[in-house]
Amino acid sequence: MYKHPQNQLWQGRNDGSDSLSSRIFQKVELQTIESIKTYKGTNTFCIMGFECDEGVRRNKGRIGAAEAPKEIRRYLASIPYHFNENVKIIDTGNTVCEGTNLEAAQKELGHYIKTILQASAFPVILGGGHETLYGHYLGVRSYLGDSVSLGIINIDAHFDMRNDSLPSSGTMFKQILEEDQNTSYLVLGIQKYGNTKRLFNTAEKYNCIYILEEDIENYPKTFQVIDHFCKKHDAIIFTLCTDAICSDAAPGVSAPSPFGLNKKVVRNLIKYISKKTNLLSFDISEVNPFLDQDGKTSRLAAYLIAELISNRQNIVSA
Repeated sequence: MYKHPQNQLWQGRNDGSDSLSSRIFQKVELQTIESIKTYKGTNTFCIMGFECDEGVRRNKGRIGAAEAPKEIRRYLASIPYHFNENVKIIDTGNTVCEGTNLEAAQKELGHYIKTILQASAFPVILGGGHETLYGHYLGVRSYLGDSVSLGIINIDAHFDMRNDSLPSSGTMFKQILEEDQNTSYLVLGIQKYGNTKRLFNTAEKYNCIYILEEDIENYPKTFQVIDHFCKKHDAIIFTLCTDAICSDAAPGVSAPSPFGLNKKVVRNLIKYISKKTNLLSFDISEVNPFLDQDGKTSRLAAYLIAELISNRQNIVSA
């Protein structure tokens, strides 16, 4: 289920090789997951893709997100390099869901995320449907051990806490909270019309903390909630479902959001959360190139990843 990194995805306009003219494709390194080293004391970001549609298919959504890791890399490649010279960006390839074998793919993704964390690098995971998050979580929890308090911050229009018997892109957070008594959940951007009353009741039953989309731009209150949540936990993982963003800016998703968050609001949230010292990892999910318009959503995803790296680049791995 592992696919090596592909050099042909990292191409772009060449304005020169000096530090003032560089773009990301000129700086990125390609390494297989087996060959990554120890990056303690550095600012190293390891990209891992998750080529998977199975969770979305099970959730009766529109498939196509398995193509996103490839497309996001293409747009990320040509972004001008505005990072510190000691920043390393490493492409470690993709985990591929073969057929309907979602659970095995999530487990394998978790193994690779643990490997990246053990190398003292910061995982940047490119989904895939939002079922990506469960594999992401498995890797972080395995790396931390059971006793460490873990908080999950999700920017999303949906709770993804369905009570379905078959795991999907709509069940991950309920799965985690049922299995793991040492994990809590904060979701930013919840939409009333994207969740039934039963889902709101389920979220309250599992002590989920949430901020509605219409309340997010009260930044002093939003940042206070984020601060309190992060201080309560030893470690934080961060996930962004692009269907949280207004469909004008992110049309290429399985479930577009007419009342979604403004893209600049999402950027502000990423800039704030990325600076948290106990943040371990990040994934971006639900980009669907088949449904996109002129690459608008894939390009936005790439820019948001660049924002995360830029705002986290001064936090050195322990």
